[in-house]
Amino acid sequence: MRRRPLVASTGVRDGETAELTVVENSDRARPIRERMREVWNYRELLSQLVRRELKVKYKNSALGFVWTLFNPLMYLAIFSIVFGLFLRSAVPLYGIFLLSGLLMWNVFSMGTMTATASIVSNGSLIKKVWFPREILPLSSIGAVLVNFCFQFLVLAVGMAVFRHPPDWAMLPLLVPALVVGTLLALSLGLLLSALNVYLRDVQHLVELLMLAMFWLTPVVYQYDFVADQVRERFGNGAERLVLLNPMIAVTTAFQRVLYNPTPTGDPATDPFGLLFRPASWYLVNLAIAGVIAIAACWFALWLFGRLEANFGEEL
Repeated sequence: MRRRPLVASTGVRDGETAELTVVENSDRARPIRERMREVWNYRELLSQLVRRELKVKYKNSALGFVWTLFNPLMYLAIFSIVFGLFLRSAVPLYGIFLLSGLLMWNVFSMGTMTATASIVSNGSLIKKVWFPREILPLSSIGAVLVNFCFQFLVLAVGMAVFRHPPDWAMLPLLVPALVVGTLLALSLGLLLSALNVYLRDVQHLVELLMLAMFWLTPVVYQYDFVADQVRERFGNGAERLVLLNPMIAVTTAFQRVLYNPTPTGDPATDPFGLLFRPASWYLVNLAIAGVIAIAACWFALWLFGRLEANFGEEL
């Protein structure tokens, strides 16, 4: 609850001057623009909280941030060996294909889950001092983005080792894809973090939600696999039903740029026919997903403002 001093007056008692401060408890939800301006004014605190998130995660660890690199490195090595040598997948360099979509998916899923728990896990801080509460979910997502940068380096090294360059002409697509994926994580993180204060089951429910969305998003399989099935059963226009999941636009853009598959020229044997759409196809889908993300973020900020007044009491 935000407290604002309204009146300061002085009086004399037993020959001493005393100051009296009247404090108002403001339950009024602040306008969204004001809230965004306050977050910007507290940007130094935000950077400090991001650093704290990273330090706490690797506290008392001898390797520190090196552990961040091991996860994508293991995925790259194990899946390249299993699907390349043993299972003989139709997808060449499956490890690179997997990481191309998985790294961005992790930004969305880990950002959402850590942001959901951020308010509850910082209850003692909320009770001590006032600051824009939105900073807590933002700091969680900021820490996830820092980890993404380190893990992206592992993928870049793997692509160099396997001599598999990205599509340089399509490289600018990564920027809007990263922005849209981050906005989606932020909108869900803000919304669920506020609800989690009042109903602690939310943080457990979001884990199941992320698991379900993972298998509904083409990360371990090709987008073409689902799109072909939908078109065969419901007609050509039904492909848009698949794209109602906004994360599909994000992961397919990353796969198109980073995995950069080489077409075989034979639609019957080419597992990536649909990935070879023009850049405009990806931009349109990212624009639609971006509109969804902005609308969801605006609603999440509004609801967060309505619920934050009683965070201190509930925590």
